[in-house]
Amino acid sequence: MSTALNPYLTFPGNAKEAMETYARVFGGELSLSTFGQFGAEGMPADGVMHASLPTPAGTLMASDAAPGQGEFVRGNGVTLSLSGDDETALRGWFEALAEGGTVTMPLEKQVWGDVYGQLTDRFGVAWMVNIVAA
Repeated sequence: MSTALNPYLTFPGNAKEAMETYARVFGGELSLSTFGQFGAEGMPADGVMHASLPTPAGTLMASDAAPGQGEFVRGNGVTLSLSGDDETALRGWFEALAEGGTVTMPLEKQVWGDVYGQLTDRFGVAWMVNIVAA
């Protein structure tokens, strides 16, 4: 697996509908995971925890906004996602992007088995980094 840079969209509870629409528009095979599948407490069981739509033009990813994370503002739901299995490169990019910014979730092993973290860089751009488990 190589490392990829992808857009990650957040929706106010209608990620499934949006991603199904994008699958019809762009093609590709949509993959959805719900909060309920991972036993996420305090989350709607049928809410989308992660969606991925690989297409010939690139991969679009999305989720529903988590309750309790503040008011959802339309237009602010775009995050850049770095993912892959090159742990050295991904950790280095996470650290470099965090300089002068704010780490909102440190890189840590998650329930799905990967190492994952979030940050906002010094320019206000939101980033997610996912290091795929070996």
